[in-house]
Amino acid sequence: MNDNSRTSPPPPVRTLADHIRLTLNLAWPVIISRSGLMLVVTTDVAMTGHAGKQELAYISIAMASQIPLLLVGIGMLFGTMVLTAQAHGAGEHNKCGGILRLGLVHAFALGLILGVFCLFGEEFLLAIGQTPDIAAGGGRVMMHFGWSMPGILMMVATSFFLEGISKPRAAMIVSLAAVLVNVGLNQILIFGAFGIPAMGAEGAVIATSTVRCLMMLTLVTYAFTMRDSAEFGIRGGRIASWQTGKTLRRIGYPFGLAQGIEASAFSSLVLMAGYLGTEALGGYQIAQNMIALAFMSAIGVGVATGVRVGNAIGRDDQVGIVRATWVGVGLATVAMVLIGIIFLVFTEQIVRVYTTDPGVIAVATTTLFVTAFLLAFDGAQGVFMAVLRSCGEVWTPVLMHGLSFWVIAVPLAAWLAFSQQFGAPGLMGGMFAGVGIACLLLGLRFRWLTRRPIRRL
Repeated sequence: MNDNSRTSPPPPVRTLADHIRLTLNLAWPVIISRSGLMLVVTTDVAMTGHAGKQELAYISIAMASQIPLLLVGIGMLFGTMVLTAQAHGAGEHNKCGGILRLGLVHAFALGLILGVFCLFGEEFLLAIGQTPDIAAGGGRVMMHFGWSMPGILMMVATSFFLEGISKPRAAMIVSLAAVLVNVGLNQILIFGAFGIPAMGAEGAVIATSTVRCLMMLTLVTYAFTMRDSAEFGIRGGRIASWQTGKTLRRIGYPFGLAQGIEASAFSSLVLMAGYLGTEALGGYQIAQNMIALAFMSAIGVGVATGVRVGNAIGRDDQVGIVRATWVGVGLATVAMVLIGIIFLVFTEQIVRVYTTDPGVIAVATTTLFVTAFLLAFDGAQGVFMAVLRSCGEVWTPVLMHGLSFWVIAVPLAAWLAFSQQFGAPGLMGGMFAGVGIACLLLGLRFRWLTRRPIRRL
């Protein structure tokens, strides 16, 4: 390799304070960025809830079906960040641009494939036993999710690249701007204005899909025009090699599956809530939406920890891998405990942001109470999963997620909700058990993995 293609890798970090500082420096822009993305969804749910509980049911059932598809796509692109972080940690900066271009090609293709699935939302919802009205309304909403799939996945690939080279702030700024634009478009399209008729849930998703495509165009433009784009081989280079593409897919496929297993388990409980009635469906969706928003803190710490672990692998720093991981787990756990306390103290106030319907409020309040105790374990398992990805662990985490969520969480949730008649809080109780088991298994897997040297992919 030509010496000009390499720069000196960053030196190993030696103190606990250094680990905490560097993790937080990477994590806070990612937390804000991911929270911005989730706030777009949160504003959709909250504003649609004020258009009526039927519209809230439509968007809830559509999200339960679409989000697992989206998370499968996001998981399949995670190799973009892993390979970029390892190349950056090894000082091979000029290889990073080829990885970005490869990630964008994969993202576009995945988006087209997953978008097609969204066209058949009504048929899917009817097949799983939803009422014709819920299936028709949810199906229309899913169609509008579909056309933005290529755009959002290309945005995600670009964000992963920027995070891999420790430049997460652009995605943070774009996501915050997106929240403001989305609120304005929602107000017009959900409730009607300027001669545009009120479109309810469909209007919310048209607004969000438009915003997602604008985010993609902004981030891709930034990546290709940023000041040090030449150093990272972004402009004028080629797509990374076929072998690199195989590695990206080898990382991505199992982790896309792992994302799908967890997300589909959560979403299956939303579908179960639909069998309990419109109020239970809306109330459970509010609690699940709050989990997802809180989890952005864990994702931010997880991404930062994964990048730092990837850097440590690139420079062959085995001690750094272990220390960065446990610092990340500790930070995520503390953050999620604090958020859980907020949920417990301000339960009713949080729920009233979404709806004024008394029946929905009653369900959401009790379900959110259970949610508060789930968060700490969810944060830790999220960081462990991000670290295992960065270490190149492929199928074992998938099996652990399958066991935790589909063998334990979903059956237990159904038993608690229906046989024991706990309703929506019972669904969340089953998920609590699954998240706890996943945290334990992934943590044990990391302990076992770090008994031997971890090599670069």
